[in-house]
Amino acid sequence: MADEVIKKYGQRVGYSEEEIEAFHQGGHRIRHVKRLAEAAPLYSIEAEVVEAKHCNGGHQVGQKLFMDVDGNFITKLCPKKMCVYLISQLTIPVALINERLSQGHDPNGLHFMRYVRCPDVGVQCLGYGEVMLRVQAVPRVK
Repeated sequence: MADEVIKKYGQRVGYSEEEIEAFHQGGHRIRHVKRLAEAAPLYSIEAEVVEAKHCNGGHQVGQKLFMDVDGNFITKLCPKKMCVYLISQLTIPVALINERLSQGHDPNGLHFMRYVRCPDVGVQCLGYGEVMLRVQAVPRVK
């Protein structure tokens, strides 16, 4: 099973036979790709805007951004316009969810990084606007 998953993964990303062989070194990548392949049909990652004030990108409370478990945006489920400053803050929580899934843990059992903020500090602090996202794994809707 694991070898088939790795072969499919390698084909999807364009690995050569030598690169697929090298991919097995260390073992951690095999576990990671295998477990994420198992989680992919079960979960999506949701980032919901829970606070927004004066956002130049137009993000508003209640808006949701969806990603697959690898952290790729599912564009048909996302706003047409997304701010790079806001979405860049998703790197760490998505990586933490990935790590928890690859370890076989509850993806939402995070201690930190359940919420992230846009780096803009708002008008009162000489910035422009403010946005906060709640990040979590959610059951994948078919």
